[in-house]
Amino acid sequence: MSLVLFIILKIYVITIGLLVYGFTRVKKYKKKGLEPRTSFTIIVPFRNEAENLPNLLISFSKLNYPIDLFEVVLVDDDSLEKFQVSNFKLQITIIDNIRISSSPKKDAISTAMKYVKTNWVITTDADCIVPENWLLTFDNYIQENQVSMLAGAVTYNCENSFLHHFQQLDLTSLQGATIGSFGIKKAFMCNGANFAYKKTLFEKLNGFEGNNKIASGDDVFLLQKAANLFPNEVHYLKAKESIVSTKPTQDWKSLFHQRVRWAAKTSSYQSNFGKLSGLIVFFGNLCFVIGFIFFLFGIWSWQLLALFTFLKFVVDFILLYITNQFLKNTRIKHFILSSLVYPFFSSTVALYSLFGSYEWKERRFKV
Repeated sequence: MSLVLFIILKIYVITIGLLVYGFTRVKKYKKKGLEPRTSFTIIVPFRNEAENLPNLLISFSKLNYPIDLFEVVLVDDDSLEKFQVSNFKLQITIIDNIRISSSPKKDAISTAMKYVKTNWVITTDADCIVPENWLLTFDNYIQENQVSMLAGAVTYNCENSFLHHFQQLDLTSLQGATIGSFGIKKAFMCNGANFAYKKTLFEKLNGFEGNNKIASGDDVFLLQKAANLFPNEVHYLKAKESIVSTKPTQDWKSLFHQRVRWAAKTSSYQSNFGKLSGLIVFFGNLCFVIGFIFFLFGIWSWQLLALFTFLKFVVDFILLYITNQFLKNTRIKHFILSSLVYPFFSSTVALYSLFGSYEWKERRFKV
């Protein structure tokens, strides 16, 4: 049994190492000061976000981009109180979501598409803040490259708590894997809080057709469709000036449901590499849990557990470190404690996502 665990660990280390290599292959991008030319529609699906939306709109109003080249469509997904826009010199339209599937967010984006008159769509979330050169950086990259879809980075605004820094490390690992997969031409993951694509591409892909029975995944399923059909037109924007920040969850229960929602869509991936990577990461973490149990029952010595832990932590740290340098460029906090907790947390999430349910925006969804 010990041999099997170390074989799985070896596969895990190779996989993470491959993503580290892919990360280094994606070049950092800096805007070139080109005159803005791209027209954008920013789509923001929301539900009960009266507290967060004003902050997002303020960040839109501070964008270093011509106001006639972008507009905002807010899609209200049955909020309990109607949100009113005031005192913003922006082109803002608020529409009601038209539900046609099991996925509120996919329906919201599809509903907004009927109002889009620009060449490009860019999506974000209501609890996000965008940097002032967000659109300008996307625009400059689009002008310089033959691209129809462009994924960007997302990070958390953390307070000084273990829960927040635990989430930051988790998100950092996901961002690192995302960038790494683009670097090895196996893109399978992105984040809808910072995701742009041509309206014509959305129409060519028939939108979310084929995966709208799954509540989430408005980002990854669309990406995988595009990467499969038009691989050379799907890029990653590795630019500090385009990183969107969002809020971490405020309690462990909310975090658990969020991660279950994210994990539940893995089995429906179109990308075989994405499915395989998900399995390898799951078994890599599960093996650590099993190894720890072996140690508690005296099956493993502390030296054997220490060796297993060291090999796993080293490769994890490399991916986290280089990704953190890009996202935050600050010291990684609570790495050891988070790394000890994470295998138990992620294994529980993965197993629960096979048969459980989760809460999202005051609704309950079956996996």
